[in-house]
Amino acid sequence: MQITDVRVRKIAKEGKMKAIVSITLDDEFVIHDIKVIEGDKGLFIAMPSKKATDGEYRDIAHPINSSTRERLQNIILEQYEKSLLVEEE
Repeated sequence: MQITDVRVRKIAKEGKMKAIVSITLDDEFVIHDIKVIEGDKGLFIAMPSKKATDGEYRDIAHPINSSTRERLQNIILEQYEKSLLVEEE
Protein backbone atom coordinates (compact mmCIF):
# COMPACT_ATOMS: atom_id res chain seq x y z
CA MET A 1 0.00 0.00 0.00
CA GLN A 2 1.36 3.37 -1.03
CA ILE A 3 0.06 6.77 -0.03
CA THR A 4 -0.09 8.47 -3.41
CA ASP A 5 -1.61 11.82 -2.40
CA VAL A 6 -2.00 13.86 0.79
CA ARG A 7 -4.22 16.95 0.89
CA VAL A 8 -4.00 19.22 3.93
CA ARG A 9 -6.68 21.79 4.83
CA LYS A 10 -5.39 23.93 7.69
CA ILE A 11 -7.81 25.12 10.36
CA ALA A 12 -7.70 28.91 10.76
CA LYS A 13 -9.25 29.27 14.21
CA GLU A 14 -7.35 28.68 17.45
CA GLY A 15 -7.68 25.30 19.11
CA LYS A 16 -6.13 21.86 19.32
CA MET A 17 -7.25 20.75 15.86
CA LYS A 18 -4.73 22.13 13.34
CA ALA A 19 -5.80 20.55 10.03
CA ILE A 20 -8.10 18.11 8.26
CA VAL A 21 -6.34 15.73 5.87
CA SER A 22 -7.42 13.45 3.03
CA ILE A 23 -5.12 10.69 1.81
CA THR A 24 -5.25 8.60 -1.36
CA LEU A 25 -4.00 5.02 -1.30
CA ASP A 26 -2.56 3.45 -4.46
CA ASP A 27 -4.35 6.09 -6.60
CA GLU A 28 -7.53 4.08 -5.92
CA PHE A 29 -8.96 4.71 -2.44
CA VAL A 30 -9.45 7.93 -0.46
CA ILE A 31 -9.81 8.46 3.27
CA HIS A 32 -11.18 11.88 4.25
CA ASP A 33 -11.38 13.69 7.60
CA ILE A 34 -8.15 12.58 9.25
CA LYS A 35 -7.48 15.22 11.90
CA VAL A 36 -4.11 16.70 12.85
CA ILE A 37 -4.31 17.52 16.57
CA GLU A 38 -1.88 19.24 18.89
CA GLY A 39 -1.67 17.28 22.13
CA ASP A 40 0.42 17.58 25.28
CA LYS A 41 3.20 15.50 23.67
CA GLY A 42 3.08 17.14 20.24
CA LEU A 43 1.17 16.61 17.02
CA PHE A 44 -0.71 13.39 16.28
CA ILE A 45 -3.41 12.19 13.90
CA ALA A 46 -6.95 11.05 14.70
CA MET A 47 -8.69 8.82 12.20
CA PRO A 48 -12.21 9.63 10.96
CA SER A 49 -14.85 8.65 13.50
CA LYS A 50 -18.54 8.92 14.27
CA LYS A 51 -20.53 9.05 17.48
CA ALA A 52 -22.13 5.74 18.44
CA THR A 53 -25.49 5.41 20.17
CA ASP A 54 -23.71 5.01 23.53
CA GLY A 55 -22.06 8.45 23.10
CA GLU A 56 -18.60 7.06 22.43
CA TYR A 57 -16.71 7.92 19.25
CA ARG A 58 -15.61 4.99 17.08
CA ASP A 59 -13.09 5.11 14.23
CA ILE A 60 -14.76 4.32 10.91
CA ALA A 61 -11.44 3.71 9.12
CA HIS A 62 -8.14 2.92 10.80
CA PRO A 63 -4.85 1.03 10.40
CA ILE A 64 -4.83 -2.55 11.69
CA ASN A 65 -1.38 -2.38 13.28
CA SER A 66 0.82 0.19 14.99
CA SER A 67 3.55 0.19 12.32
CA THR A 68 1.04 1.19 9.64
CA ARG A 69 -0.43 3.88 11.92
CA GLU A 70 3.06 5.24 12.58
CA ARG A 71 3.86 5.31 8.85
CA LEU A 72 0.59 7.14 8.09
CA GLN A 73 1.19 9.60 10.90
CA ASN A 74 4.75 10.34 9.78
CA ILE A 75 3.70 11.00 6.18
CA ILE A 76 0.69 13.13 7.17
CA LEU A 77 2.60 15.21 9.72
CA GLU A 78 5.45 15.72 7.24
CA GLN A 79 2.98 17.11 4.68
CA TYR A 80 1.36 19.27 7.37
CA GLU A 81 4.76 20.75 8.30
CA LYS A 82 5.51 21.41 4.60
CA SER A 83 2.19 23.23 4.26
CA LEU A 84 3.19 25.49 7.16
CA LEU A 85 6.49 26.34 5.46
CA VAL A 86 4.73 27.20 2.19
CA GLU A 87 2.40 29.52 4.13
CA GLU A 88 5.37 31.37 5.66
CA GLU A 89 6.98 32.06 2.25
